[in-house]
Amino acid sequence: MGASLRALRALVLLAGFHLLGVLMLALLGAIDWAATLWTPGSVYLKLYVVTAVLAIPIVRGMFMLRTPKDEGTAGVPVSESDEPRLWRTVRELAERVGTRAPDEIRLTADMNAAVSEESRLLGLLGGRRRLYLGLPLMAGLSEAQLRAVLAHELGHYGNADTRLTGITERGRVQVLRTIAHFEEKAGGKVAKERARQERKAAKRLARGEAAKEVDTTGAGITYRTMAKIYTAYAHFYMRATLAGSRRQELAADLAAARIAGRDATASALREIPVLDAAHGFYLNAYATLGAEFGMLPPRGEVIGGVRHLLAARREELDELRRELPTEPASPYDSHPAMAERVARIEALPDDGRASEPALPALGLLASAEVSLTAVEGTTLTPEALRMRRVEWPDLVHTSMTAHAARQAEPLLKATGEVTGSASLPALLDAIDAGKAWQITDRLPKSEEAASATGRAAREFARPVLRQGLSRLVTTALTEDGRARWQLSWVESATLRLPPGYEDELPEALDAAVADRPDTGPLRLLLHTP
Repeated sequence: MGASLRALRALVLLAGFHLLGVLMLALLGAIDWAATLWTPGSVYLKLYVVTAVLAIPIVRGMFMLRTPKDEGTAGVPVSESDEPRLWRTVRELAERVGTRAPDEIRLTADMNAAVSEESRLLGLLGGRRRLYLGLPLMAGLSEAQLRAVLAHELGHYGNADTRLTGITERGRVQVLRTIAHFEEKAGGKVAKERARQERKAAKRLARGEAAKEVDTTGAGITYRTMAKIYTAYAHFYMRATLAGSRRQELAADLAAARIAGRDATASALREIPVLDAAHGFYLNAYATLGAEFGMLPPRGEVIGGVRHLLAARREELDELRRELPTEPASPYDSHPAMAERVARIEALPDDGRASEPALPALGLLASAEVSLTAVEGTTLTPEALRMRRVEWPDLVHTSMTAHAARQAEPLLKATGEVTGSASLPALLDAIDAGKAWQITDRLPKSEEAASATGRAAREFARPVLRQGLSRLVTTALTEDGRARWQLSWVESATLRLPPGYEDELPEALDAAVADRPDTGPLRLLLHTP
């Protein structure tokens, strides 16, 4: 479908929203007119107030001519003098796509690339263009793959997708806002009715009478009915516009394959879901590991550290590349399923460009480290920027030690309540004195464990005691320098214990929580009398 037809369809869909509003206002007016003929004056006045209140969200939606202003994506704009190779690549690709190059390139912290355009006159006239390029995405792609991604994004410009986004987005915003207005009003009515009935029930209880169950079924029904009407149109609107979005993505994929090559485009598409999953895991397991204790990795590594993970887990990620997501397609998806996109590209004829060298995409930047640090400075919150920066090995060791100590706090607290001293030596003394189960009885329990008694209760408590004791022991060993948490990009952090402790410590923990406890082996390992 050409740009003119897509623009016409977008305008028709937007006009449909306004037509629906006119019809709803006409219906409300007809109800008012009928009420003046066949209802008493008092009833007519109440009905008039209801219809007037219902008309307000409709009118607000219809005449909301301005969409919310795009606040943009956090990042760092780079000029041609800052990044000559990147700009040269983008301009070359734009020329091959047959479109105007972006006016601005912004480097971001997202695992994504995107384009936008400040179109005018409902998107009928183009405007300032921006290309958003995520540094984590660049960190995981080769130069050839990045060229395919850039060609795809520039293909959206060439197909007028970004210009026409203004029309479709306006319709989405207006219909969703109208629905939100009605739902907000309905919620207010329900809350008011609930409060009224609860006050009435409280008065009945105060008089010794039975209170009725609160029932708000009929509250706000007129607002909910109006919301359902607009929701039905919203479903139609979203299905129609998102179907167009999916076709635009497929067209942009073909543009990328034509310009960057079939194999580079297919491999880039395969890479995107893998990189997205790896990036999310990296942020949770590594980058923010010490954030709750006021620590972050070295500057630039919050964003750039994902490179270490991608390099270390190459084989694991290769398996994910071969197994594309096969999630069922939804009419409300803005993108086709990745498996479908890859299959379409790989079905194209061989273009002979499979042997291009796999140069790192970050090589297009004048200095990857400088860019990573600069983008990090604009992305992190002021609180995060004030956090202490720690080298990766020390970050992992200090954070894991702090995590273990925090997880052991409930056991220490229970020990203090029983013995008067919240410490590991006091816990060992309590175990020797036969007070271990008194301590575990004060720890949080599952419903099943709470109902158990006698031997069964001890069997529920034993692994909890052993786990807490293990955390306290490892914390003690790390604090005196005999044990250390080891950074690994291949697996979870591991605790390096003194020679012989890997075999002796589990046995000593088992002995300490046995039916006839013996803390001697554990004290020997801890050098505790």
